[in-house]
Amino acid sequence: MDKGNEFNLTDFSLTISSLAIQAILYEVACFPSPGLVSPVSNGAHKDMNYFTFIDSTAALSKYMALFVQEGYNNESCKAIFSSIRNVGIEAEKYMFNKTNGINTHKGMLFLMGIACAAVGKVIYEKKQFYEIQGIIKEMTKGIVNKELLSLKYSPQLSHGEKLYLKYNLSGVRGEVEKGIPTVFNYALELYKKSKNLNLNDRLVHTLIGIMTICNDTTIIYRHNVDTLEEVKEKAKKIMMLGGMNTSEGKIEIENTGKQFIERNISPGGSADLLAVTVFLDLVSQYLLRLKVTKDTE
Repeated sequence: MDKGNEFNLTDFSLTISSLAIQAILYEVACFPSPGLVSPVSNGAHKDMNYFTFIDSTAALSKYMALFVQEGYNNESCKAIFSSIRNVGIEAEKYMFNKTNGINTHKGMLFLMGIACAAVGKVIYEKKQFYEIQGIIKEMTKGIVNKELLSLKYSPQLSHGEKLYLKYNLSGVRGEVEKGIPTVFNYALELYKKSKNLNLNDRLVHTLIGIMTICNDTTIIYRHNVDTLEEVKEKAKKIMMLGGMNTSEGKIEIENTGKQFIERNISPGGSADLLAVTVFLDLVSQYLLRLKVTKDTE
């Protein structure tokens, strides 16, 4: 069923969803982004390119608005989370149809869908930006126990579920249950502090910062935990060199990109968190403008 025909989408839902799409496009547009798809490189990916990501992002635009709208009501956070999972299933099917089965945005869809719904709830309840994290925690409370601890080996398991069974890593579910701390407790501040850089360099700089702490299951699935730790150390070295603020940092990022392509390393989880960081930064500005407008009325 086409859920777009079931909802009278509000202007703000469309506005917030446009910020989500903007953020997703920002992530794929920046370069050099080691191992990732960008306008100048397919990174460590042989089955997708920049245009695949554009196609996928366009396909998700309606669903981002639906996620926001699902959050904009007086239902409990748990009920909202249940309803957006259903929207997410439809969105994923539409994405795969658009990309001929290529998984461009499955992790992004999960993270951004939750973030969009939480923003909708914050606006409905007239709360502050900083309260979004608490709403995400309420929405996803118990998800690791419910969806991962009870797993049994099955050919139907997702990449993340297989990794949980093998390494006891909770992945994106653990991240959202904690309130996406990589973004709220680290990346947002790094992104804000990087305003001295041009937009492209600011995005890359924040990406590398996220890579220093992200337990990126995309890397582990392709390789192992040791490779993940190596990537984290490489990212820390780059940040110690100044990241995109220095010529030394930029050279190291370029070299890292070449190494990642050769070794088939893609920090896709970090890329998803970069997009969520940009989205929430845009939302914070939107909510601030909303407050200023109301206060002056």
